[in-house]
Amino acid sequence: MEKSIELQLIQGIKQYMDLPDTDLKTYSPLTLAFIGDVVYDLVIRTIVVEGGNAPVNKLHKKVSSLVKAPAQMEMFHKIQDMLTEEELAVYKRGRNAKSFTSAKNASITEYRIATGFEALMGYLYLNNEFERVLEIIRKGLEINN
Repeated sequence: MEKSIELQLIQGIKQYMDLPDTDLKTYSPLTLAFIGDVVYDLVIRTIVVEGGNAPVNKLHKKVSSLVKAPAQMEMFHKIQDMLTEEELAVYKRGRNAKSFTSAKNASITEYRIATGFEALMGYLYLNNEFERVLEIIRKGLEINN
């Protein structure tokens, strides 16, 4: 993927909607996780849909199995060694953030690790590093890791 294409998408949204540039360090980790959840979900949905046409309930089950907190925790464990110090710091901020909600079908540990992973996805996306998002997800989906 060319860098210019990813920048066109993210910068295009900002320019078209007349959004100001902001310092990502001012965002709370839960705000980063909020957008990161959607970014991760969109990538996973795209992968599943591009895998072939299927009934929506089958697509939903496949996507749900990959985006739930335990799956995100597993993905984080697969990719943690490839993270930079900065990326790991963002993850830790997300993991340690005090959230007033929790996942229905996940332990507190799974939920916190998933929140850290989503914060990382959000940070990378908002930092115009969508190619890095894809690299991390691709590595996390590899079976023989």
